[in-house]
Amino acid sequence: MKKVIALGLLISASLFSYGQESNAPKFGKGILNLVGQDSTWTMNVSARMQILGTGQWEENTLGNLTSVGSNFSVRRARLKFKGFAYSPKLKYKIELGLSNRDLSGASEFTHNAPRYILDAVVMWNFYENFELWVGQTKLPGNLERTVSSANLQLVDRSLLNSKFTIDRDMGVQLHHKIRISDKFFVREKLSIAQGEGRNVTRGNLGGYQYTGRLELMPFGLFSSSGEYVGSDLKREKTPKLMLAAAYDLNNDAVKTRSNQGNYMFTTDGFYSTDISTVFLDATFKYQGFTFMGEYAHRDAKDPIAKNGDGSLTGDFVQEGHGLNLMSGYLFKNNWEVTGRYTMAELENNSIGKNREKQHTLGLSKYIVGHKLKVQTDITYFEETMGSNGFMYRLQLEVHF
Repeated sequence: MKKVIALGLLISASLFSYGQESNAPKFGKGILNLVGQDSTWTMNVSARMQILGTGQWEENTLGNLTSVGSNFSVRRARLKFKGFAYSPKLKYKIELGLSNRDLSGASEFTHNAPRYILDAVVMWNFYENFELWVGQTKLPGNLERTVSSANLQLVDRSLLNSKFTIDRDMGVQLHHKIRISDKFFVREKLSIAQGEGRNVTRGNLGGYQYTGRLELMPFGLFSSSGEYVGSDLKREKTPKLMLAAAYDLNNDAVKTRSNQGNYMFTTDGFYSTDISTVFLDATFKYQGFTFMGEYAHRDAKDPIAKNGDGSLTGDFVQEGHGLNLMSGYLFKNNWEVTGRYTMAELENNSIGKNREKQHTLGLSKYIVGHKLKVQTDITYFEETMGSNGFMYRLQLEVHF
């Protein structure tokens, strides 16, 4: 323990000393900016944390609201490293998660180790507008997941994302951008991944996962890649629109939600089936106004898990669809009001369809953009096979 404390003090002293130098990054631009002596590599080091408070109330049989608990937590705490190696055309990104929720999911398939690694990916611009990505990172699925959790317009992502996202996986991706006309841009993204989710080390239990995404920007590129940033902090001077579609096929998937969810165990191994997911989304920004819409649909070739003798295991693929609509306006004093409606309907093969709806109203204050902000929201939720009620959240984001 003494060695750990001493090491911590040494790192703190080094960072404090570096912070006094005139070339130290500005707030929100990272903790350290390193450049090799021969300029053949760079590294930007940054850190961020989200402190979250939550309260929830549910309606009882008499229609009255009853508190079901409240808590405070470190929602996210992360370290990020990015830069280039050998050439500016060979970039990399490493992101580590340190909070309990970031580390959760340890199992025999991760060698019972915490899932520290979120991203570990190398991006090679090998020819003109072509980039080859190799490693573990987000798959090109739904837009809301692609937006960093540091840049969200509300406290957290929607119900659609939690039910249908394909999140991160290990594999290779090919990204390409082409200019059709003066303002019309098209981006294509293709991926082949392991299909088991992040940090799985026990091999590929099923088949592979194939993902393709097509993005159309008919009015030109967004400022500073604003299509992947919540809110219109750049206050687009002309209307900007992105229309996109993605398709994902997880061949011989062994989890209930493609590469997410629970493993479908049988008496002699795993149940596997082909799972496909379709995403459609749109985002629009203009002079502080934003709109984002998403639709998701998942189905499977044979969704009900069975043992070798044909008996049912009790597991099943979570087939269904969801809709997420969100809009907000950023005032000139950097206060923003945002509203969101989300619906998700999933098949419960033992009971029937279960539909959930959430209506959310949020308020955000951007002090230094997304790098230092306070966000709060209140949600009314209703569930066909569950309860109705309210959830209130308050969150502080600090990103060095």
